[in-house]
Amino acid sequence: MYRIMIAEDDAAIAMLLRDHLIRFGYDAFVCDDLSDVLGVFVREQPHLLLLDIGLPFFSGCHWCREIRRVSTAPIVFISSNAAPMDMVIAMNMGGDDYLCKPFDLPVVVAKLGALLRRTYDFSGAPHLLEHRGAVLDPASGVLTLPSGEALTLTRNEHRILQMLMEHKGVIISRDLLMQRLWDSDCFIDDNTLTVNVGRLRKKLEEHGLPGFITTRKGQGYLIGG
Repeated sequence: MYRIMIAEDDAAIAMLLRDHLIRFGYDAFVCDDLSDVLGVFVREQPHLLLLDIGLPFFSGCHWCREIRRVSTAPIVFISSNAAPMDMVIAMNMGGDDYLCKPFDLPVVVAKLGALLRRTYDFSGAPHLLEHRGAVLDPASGVLTLPSGEALTLTRNEHRILQMLMEHKGVIISRDLLMQRLWDSDCFIDDNTLTVNVGRLRKKLEEHGLPGFITTRKGQGYLIGG
């Protein structure tokens, strides 16, 4: 079931969209914090975002730029302004489509359905991993820092961090980490793992994430918890 997030400050419109999408089989929900649309997006990991341009706190264009740093999920703008230039600006910010108010609900459902099929029929759903404002995209191996900077990881660093973030709050043994890397055709022994974890920890510390990975002596490594 596709998950659709609605970021719209008009409660009546937001609920109308949500209820209609649910009626057609979508897992639709309304963003509960318009001051942190990015945070809600990362937490909920929707397949598609319906994003009003005229939001309080920050504009929809601002949030589109922020989300595009961490995700390629489709973003459909909602606006009462049908001016061609506004549409062009919104699309250049990373939007995938533009709906003008008032809109016809069956047309909205048809457009979203087509966009979701084109996006996910072959590529699958996005799966972002987040901790302390840092977001890892397992597909690309890029870690987006809280500052918005994109940090490129080596293959081993990526896989170590991904496994730890997938099991946030759980101690992962060294044997499990070595098995994960070995299964991905990377030769790695106990000493190599120590070196890789050390380099990854140093890289994170240098980019403002001290203590991101915790060592539990005799047990393994941990993120969060």
